[in-house]
Amino acid sequence: MASPTNIINSALQGGANAVTDPLATAQRFWIWWEGHQWEIIDAAAILLAGMVASGWIGRIASRAMERRNLEPPVRYLLVRVIRVGLLGLALVIALDNLGFKVTALFAGAGVVGVGLGFGMQSMVSNMIAGVTLIFTKPFRVGEYVEILGVRGVVTNINLMSTFLQRGDLSRVVIPNQKIIGEVLHNFGFSRQLDLSIGVGYQTDLAKAQTLALEVARANKRVLPSPPAGVSIGSLGDSAIVIKVNAWVKLDDFGPAQTEIYQAIVERYRQQQIEIPFPQREVRLLQPVGA
Repeated sequence: MASPTNIINSALQGGANAVTDPLATAQRFWIWWEGHQWEIIDAAAILLAGMVASGWIGRIASRAMERRNLEPPVRYLLVRVIRVGLLGLALVIALDNLGFKVTALFAGAGVVGVGLGFGMQSMVSNMIAGVTLIFTKPFRVGEYVEILGVRGVVTNINLMSTFLQRGDLSRVVIPNQKIIGEVLHNFGFSRQLDLSIGVGYQTDLAKAQTLALEVARANKRVLPSPPAGVSIGSLGDSAIVIKVNAWVKLDDFGPAQTEIYQAIVERYRQQQIEIPFPQREVRLLQPVGA
């Protein structure tokens, strides 16, 4: 097995004469290649085999974890660890085949890693926070959450950041270290409709509430559990406000709100229940002695 020092020295000697004598450089390179071609070919084959094996084993592991219903962030993390581990093993074997002292390389990499750690504290903090989020699971992909005042559906959780998709289809990227230690509101996989309908003060409130509840329960987008509810919300200046609460899937939030409002208005019109608009009574007083 060739010494790595001899390989490097041979390469450097060939490079030193590259400018002065191209023909001599080509001859030196050919001589160097003939002396070390098998070690280099073996190392390249080992690296190629490692890349193929890491991809193949990673896909098998991903399918196996998917059958066990593991969360997507956990699957991505474990698959990435498997692939990086196999690639690292292939690299170590390839370097050993070329005659490099792997122990010395690890020691040097450790020193470099300490220096990089100080310069990349923010990245390391995000990675640690990402691992914490993946395994503690305060929220999952597909849930509707509010983080740092931003609401949206969680579309991806990786080591560095969390991705939310808002109702306007824009995407929000939040660094993971910003999430840890902050107040998190998790709505889950459904959302609550909070609808308000004003009726006149002379209205039969029991009848108005019953009709509103019937409309909400009849809507095909409303979930049977938790059950929809109705109540008196407030006494306004011009109307008594009836509140309707119902739960729907995330994708049905906007359409269900529109459909229920429209259906309630039509039922109230059929039953001649007044939906008043704001009114003001203005009195003009004559000044004394006018």
